[in-house]
Formats: sequence, structure tokens, C-alpha cells
Amino acid sequence: MTKIILRGCNGKMGEVITQLVEEDDKAAIVAGIDVSMSREHKYPVYYSFMQCNVAADVIIDFSSPVNTRDMIDYAIERGIGIVLCTTGFSKEDQELIDEASKIIPILRSANMSMGINLLLKMVKEAAKILSDAGFDMEIVEKHHNRKVDAPSGTALALADALNESLNNQYEYVYDRTNIRAPREKKEIGISSVRGGTIVGEHDVIFAGSDEVIEIRHTAYSKAIFAKGAIQAAKYLPGKKAGMYSMDDVIG
Repeated sequence: MTKIILRGCNGKMGEVITQLVEEDDKAAIVAGIDVSMSREHKYPVYYSFMQCNVAADVIIDFSSPVNTRDMIDYAIERGIGIVLCTTGFSKEDQELIDEASKIIPILRSANMSMGINLLLKMVKEAAKILSDAGFDMEIVEKHHNRKVDAPSGTALALADALNESLNNQYEYVYDRTNIRAPREKKEIGISSVRGGTIVGEHDVIFAGSDEVIEIRHTAYSKAIFAKGAIQAAKYLPGKKAGMYSMDDVIG
């Protein structure tokens, strides 16, 4: 049984994780950390890690970069790992996380979805074969109309996966409206769509002469990210100090 401390337990993702863990006979949330006390749980909830003295195997962080040091100090003192699902860290926070990974296991990923991380592996292999055969590579991502950034972090992660598998020889093109020229061979096009309540959809397109291969991932709810975080939490205990990713979880 993996014992989890859930930071950000009263947020939207915290609520989803709580529900999913209740249905998981191999994991249990033993404590929550949140500045809000807006919800009641079967487990105790504390304002900060300084107040928490509950034995656990791992921390899942789905909150914000605020007070990251307190969480890391707590994890180091108790020798437990962290599944880091929070984004938006400052340069100083990132340096702190990197240093902590020399002492405890930390798992980070651009996207916690098991499906997306499998997709990252698949497109790497496809790119190695299809680029030599003259296929062009394009990424189209779709999200709801409230998303403020474009392209998505996942789209960029997919582009990086393609590029890394090809020795980083490719340039990214985000907008073709001002380009009056044929497409260059060594480029990866990235397009964004915003509308309605689309949770998330990512298409990687390999377009060759007279044939097209498309690999698509569609998210129907944010529960996929919670499921990935729980899988990561069950994977991390007992691992050596270091920086891990969802690629390690799916093998």
C-alpha cells in the first residue's frame, strides 16, 4: 500500500485524485496539505508541511510553486519522493528541485497522462523511420476557449520528442500567414485551435507522398492526469535519488 501526502488536496485536481485513490486498493492518501480548508476529507488536512507529522511514502504536488522549499525540506528530512505535477516554477525553484533530486527521487513530466507519454515514445520511433522517407511532420493541438497559452506545453513536448530523435536538426514554425514560400523540409509545424470545452486533443501528422499517417491523443476529462499522478506515486517509493519522468513509469 502506497501512502500518499497530497499537496493541493482541495483544488480541482486534488478532488479528482482523492476520488480515484479511494477506489485504488494499492494506494491511500494519509494526509493533505492546502491553504484552503474548503472541503472535508477522510484524511487530515494541514495548512503547511510544518504541521504535518504523518508517515508517508511519497508526496503528490498538484498545487502551485508557492512554498516549494517547505515541501522539499519535508521530503528530504523524511527521505520520501515527490511527484511534481505543478508548473510555473521560477529559475530559483528549478535549481532547488534539481539539487533536491540529488538526495531524493523526484518525478516530473510535461504531461501526467499515461497516453500522452506513450504517444511521446511512439512519435520518436516514427520520426526516425519516416523523416528519412521524406515525410513532413506537423502537430495540431486543440483546447477549450479559456486556455490562455498557445501552443500547449504538450504540443511543444511532442515537437521536442520529434526533434530530439532527429538530432535537433529541425526548426519550429508556429504561423504560416506571413510565409510566402514552400515548406522547408527540416521544420515542424505547430498549430493551435481554441474553442468550446475541448479538454485536449493532440494530432501528430506525418505527411508523405500519396500517404498520411496520423497519431492522435484525445483527453475527455482531467481525470487522465490524476490517474497518471497516482501511477507515478506508486512507482516512485524505493527508487534511488534522481530526476524521473512518466517515461520511466510506462517503461
